[in-house]
Amino acid sequence: MDFSFSQEQELLRKTARDFLQRECPTDLVRRMEEDDRGYPTDLWRKIAELGWLGLPFPIATGGAGGTFLDLAALLEEVGRALAPAPIFSTVVLGGLPIAEFGTDEQRAFFLPAIASGDAILSFGMLEHRGSYRPEGIRLTATHDGDGFRLNGTKIFVENAHIADHLLVSARMWSGGGDGAGVTVFIVDPKAPGVTLEPLRPLSLEKQWEVTFDGVKVTEEQALGTVGAGWPVVQRTLEWAVAAQCAQAVGGAQAVLEMAVEYAKGRVQFQRPIGSFQAIQHHAADMYSDVETMRLITYELAWLVSEGRPCAEELAVAKTWVSSAYTRMTRMGIQIYGGIGMAKEMDPQLYFRRAKAWEPLFGGPDEHRAVLAETIGAETIGADTRNGDGPGLSA
Repeated sequence: MDFSFSQEQELLRKTARDFLQRECPTDLVRRMEEDDRGYPTDLWRKIAELGWLGLPFPIATGGAGGTFLDLAALLEEVGRALAPAPIFSTVVLGGLPIAEFGTDEQRAFFLPAIASGDAILSFGMLEHRGSYRPEGIRLTATHDGDGFRLNGTKIFVENAHIADHLLVSARMWSGGGDGAGVTVFIVDPKAPGVTLEPLRPLSLEKQWEVTFDGVKVTEEQALGTVGAGWPVVQRTLEWAVAAQCAQAVGGAQAVLEMAVEYAKGRVQFQRPIGSFQAIQHHAADMYSDVETMRLITYELAWLVSEGRPCAEELAVAKTWVSSAYTRMTRMGIQIYGGIGMAKEMDPQLYFRRAKAWEPLFGGPDEHRAVLAETIGAETIGADTRNGDGPGLSA
């Protein structure tokens, strides 16, 4: 089995790491946490010029013709730098669903704008019920003349305040837990009836509560088939979890490296603290976590890139990577001691991201339940790899 990156992917990773080390120091990350927009426009422009925003899109639409696996390799470096740029929300949550499910007109309109950095997108999935399953969608789309009216609320919508368009999952009729009646619409967040309320997560990323009060949309704004949009949500959850895990791997690697360097230089009792067995064991555990995170993540990323069923692998990845990222960033802070949580120090930046990311796209406990259901199904001979198995993305 060959787990190595291709030459093109290695070049992409090196280029991204060099660029982000130069253009995205951690003091910029701190400043953007308190900035109203949350990202510097000059950094966004440079990222677009590098072609990253069009990486997974067809060449005919202004993209680079890459794969999701290529994108995952790039996002690992983005997570390593905690780059304050709306790459995840725009490319993963917005661009990939349009590229796979959009009409020719939608692809021609949105994908070149995304690739050039002229459009920022996001996806409103989660509601106050806190479930990513079909029954968690309560925002309604009711017929009104030649279109529909949206009523309801989405929470934790990333970058809604700067988005040119939002993808929004809505329910046209009750379909129980099977996803029937779900439609995804592409909505202008500045349309009449849309209101945004800022949230302040632990990570200090820009997330919003978005309320729709009689917002008018047309059938042309639907992504995919009207009333049959659950596969759009399902597929987007696969991309989102795999991409989030890739960013977590990059962040975890960064914390490991900075903790080891600190242990080499911090002297106590006339010797570096890295010479103490307890610190060595902490570092070894962190290394084991990072390597396991990487293997699990890229197995999932490859399956997602190939379009293969991955309900079990997705649940394993989200469960392990979310927990391990929090655990090992906390361990890194312990190596630093109390100063590791100081605002001026870098480890706390990663710990806050790890903790805030845990519940997004289904928390570890929810995915453990998915795996428990899967194990029960397998014991009676059910096939859970055919796309119909239980789970947040089933």
